[in-house]
Amino acid sequence: MIPAIESNFFQTEIAKSAYVYQQEIDKKERIIVGVNEFIDEDEKIEIPILLIPERVEKEQKHRLQDLRKMRNNNEVVTKLQVLKKAAEENQNLMPALVDCAKAYCTLGEMVNTLKEVFGEYEESKSF
Repeated sequence: MIPAIESNFFQTEIAKSAYVYQQEIDKKERIIVGVNEFIDEDEKIEIPILLIPERVEKEQKHRLQDLRKMRNNNEVVTKLQVLKKAAEENQNLMPALVDCAKAYCTLGEMVNTLKEVFGEYEESKSF
């Protein structure tokens, strides 16, 4: 299993399968009603686009600033260091993540701490 994971075997197989599936739809070898067959040409499809008002963004940034002012930032630093150590030592991360959350660490802070240890995943482009 480990060599298969390291060589991106599963991701490659999933990508190949998705490609074949889409080709079958495009060639009408696989019929999906309303997608590639039995389509109502006069049907108007309106997909609402989620637009977040600037006011909401400002409010969220303000709440984040308030959170960072009210929390114990020394505790935050300590909990993030514990999280990093747990990651480096290949320990169960859940207790450290829960402690970080209880100390009001942000999701971004926790993710960035883990990125320091594990890096950021980049999918292989070969298949």
